[in-house]
Amino acid sequence: MEPLSPGFAPNPQAWGAEVLVMQPTSFAAVQEAVMALRDHATVVLNLSSLPPGEMQRAADFMAGGAFALDGQQERLGETVFLFAPHFVQLHRDGGTR
Repeated sequence: MEPLSPGFAPNPQAWGAEVLVMQPTSFAAVQEAVMALRDHATVVLNLSSLPPGEMQRAADFMAGGAFALDGQQERLGETVFLFAPHFVQLHRDGGTR
């Protein structure tokens, strides 16, 4: 493997190095989160600002998008979820997932 040339700056999205923290207030913003995951960003999604009836719908929609994109998901809290592209390794409590 050849060394990278001086001045090389990788695109964070192309390398999966971008992490978006989102707190949607509408379902349209959840759709944007799926698009970000599709573009290889890791997404931390806080659903606490959505109306109670929309929270489950949003979580299901995002989980479906992650599944379709062969991504991964992890629940971080009552209303907070992490969604990562397939090539990102998630670690929790000392174990690999």
